[in-house]
Amino acid sequence: PPSSAPPPKRSRLTAAAVARLSDLSVLTMAHELRQLIDTANAPIFGIDKEGRVNEWNNKTVEITGFSKEEAFNKPLVSTFIKSNLRDNVLAVLQSALAGSETSNYELEFQTKTGETVYLLV
Repeated sequence: PPSSAPPPKRSRLTAAAVARLSDLSVLTMAHELRQLIDTANAPIFGIDKEGRVNEWNNKTVEITGFSKEEAFNKPLVSTFIKSNLRDNVLAVLQSALAGSETSNYELEFQTKTGETVYLLV
């Protein structure tokens, strides 16, 4: 005998629902990457095309003594690099921003307390 039960409901995702799920996935991934950078056991810092700090993880805070808030949007070279090395560092960073790879370059950072620390980039 034929069943009188209604057919099972099939869930259909609308394009908007798929887009929301995709956005959530991207946000989750972005959050995980942010956590990875912030908690890395190595200093991670970055600059924008004007040479201003736009990335400064917890290890960089620990090593330099400068908080993220103190570092963000500051010119990296004139703020954190020892004065006698600024021209060389500026040239290396400009080359890197232009797409040239630089490896094993040692930066001499000046910490908040005036000490010198060496960071390999």
